[in-house]
Amino acid sequence: MVPNSPSQTAEAVCLMRASEQHRAAPKRIVDDPYARLFLGRLARAALASFEATGRLGDAAVRLSPGLAAYVLTRHRFIDDCLAKSLAGGARQLVLLGAGYDSRAYRFAAALRGRPVFEVDFPATSRRKARIVARHAAALPHADVRAVEIDFEKDSLEERLRQAGFRSRTRSFFVWEGVSMYLTRASVKATLTTIRRLAAPGSGLAMDFWFQLDSPDALATAYRMSANLLSLVGEPVTFGVHPEDAGAFLERLGYRVLDLADAAELERRYVADGRTVFPANYLVHAATAARTARSPG
Repeated sequence: MVPNSPSQTAEAVCLMRASEQHRAAPKRIVDDPYARLFLGRLARAALASFEATGRLGDAAVRLSPGLAAYVLTRHRFIDDCLAKSLAGGARQLVLLGAGYDSRAYRFAAALRGRPVFEVDFPATSRRKARIVARHAAALPHADVRAVEIDFEKDSLEERLRQAGFRSRTRSFFVWEGVSMYLTRASVKATLTTIRRLAAPGSGLAMDFWFQLDSPDALATAYRMSANLLSLVGEPVTFGVHPEDAGAFLERLGYRVLDLADAAELERRYVADGRTVFPANYLVHAATAARTARSPG
């Protein structure tokens, strides 16, 4: 991603959420009436075309079959985890790589009195702030605190504290569609920071990418689709196989509460035959209690 330009993938994801509003309410995987507010001119044209034809970019569908359904089920999975966490007493919400996430507004009632820290690159964060200001009358009130950061260079802990984050407080962290674009060292550093900052039992929902190793044509297409993201400056650089996710997170001080791969996401959320991109999966984890030897 180019730090001086708003994320193109963040807008593409927002377009996928906005397109779901075209479906009848019972058939929607995600219900996001605010997504369309964050679309630029080209994305709005694509949405209008979809609403007229029911087809959202044949070329994209051929290159990444199941990607739109994955994005939607990913969002729904995290929504469900967030709802449980808020009901269980989480006092803060942190969106890492927030993009054009609208949870602060869709969950406004449940979040009342709880701050939402939206962490992202400055260019994306500032574009979103301008849009929110322009549409303030259409959005529910929410305590949103923009936290500008370069995940590869800046201190997440320092940026969050400056924005008013309360350490050792039960919190919920969302890390959606980000880890695969970072280095392994950056992913581990961020997860370590989250555990150090938040109270034991705080929640984390995030997704991971892994490389499909099947030699068939469909798996090859999925591998190619990940490589194509390099063309917009957002190459896939990090992955963990789902068989290794539990051990990876446990070493960093987490316990896995739930893991949903493509098949499980389809079972839970898809009722109309759509297939889910198989090279990603979701994890819901909690920060483990610190031992006497654990730092800070």
